[in-house]
Amino acid sequence: MTRMIRFDILTIFPKILDSYFSESILKRAQEKKLIQIQAYDIRVFSKDKHRKVDDRPYGGGAGMVMSFGPIAAAVAAAKKGKGQRAKGTKSRVILFSTRGKVFDAAAARRLAKYDQLIFICGRYEGVDERVAQYVADEEISLGDYVITGGELGAAIVVDAVSRQIPGVLGKSESLEENQGSYPVFTKPETIRYKLQTTNYKLLKVPPVLLGGNHKLIDAWRKENGGVQ
Repeated sequence: MTRMIRFDILTIFPKILDSYFSESILKRAQEKKLIQIQAYDIRVFSKDKHRKVDDRPYGGGAGMVMSFGPIAAAVAAAKKGKGQRAKGTKSRVILFSTRGKVFDAAAARRLAKYDQLIFICGRYEGVDERVAQYVADEEISLGDYVITGGELGAAIVVDAVSRQIPGVLGKSESLEENQGSYPVFTKPETIRYKLQTTNYKLLKVPPVLLGGNHKLIDAWRKENGGVQ
């Protein structure tokens, strides 16, 4: 039986990632029912008549903080999904945060073992800390920098995790983490390229890649970043 992972993205901009998920590998993975991606509009779960999902921070300070209530309700709805989730479904709730553990290939492999990943995408000055303490299972960071919201983080994690699912990529060898990251080349063999000066330079493919000796090719790739 083919295994499928469901990705639920909780955001105040539910259509912001539509174009990315509707192209290329992720589109085909959805068509093959290897993954399912659903966006939830956090505003729908607000009890405020104006669908407000944020408020001023206690203690003062600039900006607004996303409220606990709408996020907690959105997570509960995502866990239930369209109809009751099957018993034994392994879910993981992830909050994107600058204080989280930096996402890497090992994390992608770990998260690929779940049946459902729920992403909380913060905005403004952050999310009420009680979400991290009582709703999320873990916090993830993309690195030592700040971006406007968690949606790009969700796209990155969906992409990286999906690649770990058998059938999403054409071949397991396509996983760069399996083969390493070595230089690659394609036709033409020689390129005449004009530099910033008036001079031209011939850009050539390394001769070892042209000889057909796969033992030498593998050795060259390992020396240049491939998996040892």
